[in-house]
Amino acid sequence: MSIGIIGAGNIGSAFARALARNGIAATIANSRGPETLAELTAELAPHITAGTIEEAAKADMVLIAVPWSKLPAALSGLPDWAGRIVIDANNPIEGPLFKPAELGGRLSSEIVAGLVPGARLVKAFNHLLANLVSADPKAEGGNRVLFYSGDDAQAKAEVGALITRLGFAGIDLGTLKVGGSLTQFPGGPLPALNLVKFG
Repeated sequence: MSIGIIGAGNIGSAFARALARNGIAATIANSRGPETLAELTAELAPHITAGTIEEAAKADMVLIAVPWSKLPAALSGLPDWAGRIVIDANNPIEGPLFKPAELGGRLSSEIVAGLVPGARLVKAFNHLLANLVSADPKAEGGNRVLFYSGDDAQAKAEVGALITRLGFAGIDLGTLKVGGSLTQFPGGPLPALNLVKFG
């Protein structure tokens, strides 16, 4: 299964590092072009290569982690996602002020889903601090917990399998409505908790 990453900030880069540590290939892209990712791809060679957003979006599974206000521009003009899996790792907040975005009573994942028509959306990788995503998930004699949620059982199973392959203890929180609200930052009770599962 091919993997793409749209967004090379803290979370996108941390996800790329986790993949590379486990020998998994992916294409990473940002809004400024592949040449601006030379340092990151040199660090993570040969597993992580830089590409355009269009190239990253063609993968079977695509993690999206883009500053909230830039999401519509980053995802505009892409072809229909045609049933491919999108991992929503976005949080509706941005530095430097960290003021929550106005969501009009909707979950951030519902808004992201509207920007990726035809995709099977799974919420994951947004609730852990970036340094914990890229670090060895074996901790305190157990495995660091990574929550995920979504409305498509098969898509969740694929993402859950990747989470396990990366060494995390994946915990399925159910539907986007339930899991998305629990892990949304700000607002949900689970973001930034560093939990470890034993056994």
